[in-house]
Amino acid sequence: MNKSIEIDEKIFQDAVKFCSTMFNLPPLASKIYSYLIFDFEKVGITFDEFVDVFSASKSSVSTNIKLLLNAQLIIDVNKIDERRRYFYTNTEYKKVRFEKIVQKMQDELNLIEALRKFRKLKKVDDKDFEDKMEVYKSLLNKNIVNIQESLNKL
Repeated sequence: MNKSIEIDEKIFQDAVKFCSTMFNLPPLASKIYSYLIFDFEKVGITFDEFVDVFSASKSSVSTNIKLLLNAQLIIDVNKIDERRRYFYTNTEYKKVRFEKIVQKMQDELNLIEALRKFRKLKKVDDKDFEDKMEVYKSLLNKNIVNIQESLNKL
């Protein structure tokens, strides 16, 4: 089977390394996702093509595709006239990713507030610490607003 898309080997290798680090993916999942990045015309890549291109077992490809689907990095589509599934990068992933980042920052703000109340209850008086925490909370809040405004534009 031939590749249905053209890739640049150097960019592909850089993407594999980036995805592995950024998304904490195993090597084959990073390769699958990086390969899909080159599907500029959104033709979709089949399971069999992944097996062929990466010379990987069906079991390994299946496991890594499930991981990517669960992480919402990719989507799959069944075309009406075919049994095969076609895989694509999830165009909504950037939004999903940054929504998760915002949620983590909001969770951190809640934790900071709970700790602040507990410190007050225990009558811990450290003005310098309190001032620095206010600056940090402000930074988190500004970033939350900035990310949410940007997400609304996506």
